[in-house]
Amino acid sequence: MRDVVLYTLVSLDGVAEEPGDWMFEADEDVFTNLAEVIRTQDDILLGRGTYDYWVDYWPTSDVQPFADFINRTLKHVFSSSTPTSPWAQTRIVDDALVPYVARLKGSNGGDIGIHGSIRLAQSLLADDLIDRLELVIVPTLAGHGRRLFTDAIDLRRLDLTKATQSATGCVFLGYQRS
Repeated sequence: MRDVVLYTLVSLDGVAEEPGDWMFEADEDVFTNLAEVIRTQDDILLGRGTYDYWVDYWPTSDVQPFADFINRTLKHVFSSSTPTSPWAQTRIVDDALVPYVARLKGSNGGDIGIHGSIRLAQSLLADDLIDRLELVIVPTLAGHGRRLFTDAIDLRRLDLTKATQSATGCVFLGYQRS
């Protein structure tokens, strides 16, 4: 069984939306942590909003290690319509989320990553389909924006698998199902 791994940047006050507005420093530790997380992923789940936001940037970006990863890895984009801008290695999914992800988890391969895509991540958290959380807690109070964790998520116990800190004060936390 493959793991679904949610990687996200979160401000101290819980905002997960557009870290470009509140993440001021990404040091070498941030990129090293990201490289470790994506090393085992060979599929990505994206919502349509994240796809539309990223499609004009990442195909020509040289920000590593994510640019090569996101461009070569199969992206499963949940959308009821075909995006107007094409991106290599993209599969548009108009199937129901839960059975599709359950089938993908049961297939052969490495980890399945979720990057960005807050609503998609919230749905998968609510349906208990995320196996691991890889959080980067950024030492910033964003003040406003969408938060990842909502009241729709039921109580569950997670085990801490990683807790380290970057030179700029970002905290890397890893959790997995108990």
